[in-house]
Amino acid sequence: MSGSPTPSDAPRRTLATRSARWAKALAHWLGGAGVRPNAVSLASIACALVAAGAFVMVPTTPGAGRVALLLVAAASIQLRLLCNLLDGMLAVEEGLKSATGEIYNEIPDRVADVLILAGAGCAICDLAYGVMLGWAAAVLAVFTAYVRLLGGSLGVTQSFMGPMAKQHRMFTLTLVTLVATAEAWRDLPLEAIRVGLVVIVAGSFVTVIRRTRRIAAEMEAR
Repeated sequence: MSGSPTPSDAPRRTLATRSARWAKALAHWLGGAGVRPNAVSLASIACALVAAGAFVMVPTTPGAGRVALLLVAAASIQLRLLCNLLDGMLAVEEGLKSATGEIYNEIPDRVADVLILAGAGCAICDLAYGVMLGWAAAVLAVFTAYVRLLGGSLGVTQSFMGPMAKQHRMFTLTLVTLVATAEAWRDLPLEAIRVGLVVIVAGSFVTVIRRTRRIAAEMEAR
């Protein structure tokens, strides 16, 4: 999340890491250093660009270079999530909300999702349906967020439920990217990433259905 003028009871994604000592210390240090939530939100796009760039270069890079690119992609995905954690902590826990926070909260997240997931599809462009799976995952990632925000606009609870919410998508992709490093080391096709994208697409589809049903149930219960 990013800095925003929303009230203290505004919906936030439940993250256990917000209570971690290291996260609190890092957020406090960044706030004291003058770093603001919106800047951290924009930094998440930079991380996503690095991940996407690494993925795109994978098919044309042989040997150890391919392994290194996959490791860079996996690390950049996690750095993107770290930015997502810290911008919300700076905004709320450190009291650095801004009037434009909601804009920076949502748009960078959607851009990062598309860059990373579409980039992952490019990494397996030599496999059947590879690029299509990447773009399907990207579109569905945006759509899951759209349904959540639609619920908020209709006056019901914004749902962050899965099974393939943002943190689940990024965990899945990080995991299969790490598995793919072993495939790359042995000069094998990166089947792990294709399987991961299939899981993300299927899980995102289920997530859209579950969130839509919850919105309908709350509206009917009024």
